[in-house]
Amino acid sequence: MNTSVKGEYALQAIFDLASQKAGEPVRIADIARRQKIPQKFLELILAGLKQGGFVESRRGAEGGYLLARPASAISVGEVLRSVDGAQQHAKGRPRRKTDTPFTEMWQQVDNAVSEIIDKTTFADLMRRWTEKQNRFVLNWEI
Repeated sequence: MNTSVKGEYALQAIFDLASQKAGEPVRIADIARRQKIPQKFLELILAGLKQGGFVESRRGAEGGYLLARPASAISVGEVLRSVDGAQQHAKGRPRRKTDTPFTEMWQQVDNAVSEIIDKTTFADLMRRWTEKQNRFVLNWEI
């Protein structure tokens, strides 16, 4: 599966917004700093995500971006297809020949990847990440 830098940054931005308190806008600068994404590039990505219906923006001193729908209703696959285009994620890897001994196998690989990213929501990612982080709580007992 080929994912562009723009696609990776879009996933990070959505994940960042999903990890914030629901209903509270987050400033672009804060997302850029936490996720280590160039702010100007992030502005373009968020504009595209807004057009795609994934985020919404609020103006003003308390403004910023927030998820347009619950994290449980946004899949990794739909974000990647929106940002990178359906063609890139439908094909997977480029093929040299139309029919080889490997064609069917590669199609199965592409289908398996698509199935995983289409079933994985940002709520799933948040839950797994939180569980992983909580497993490694330091014990300062002596």
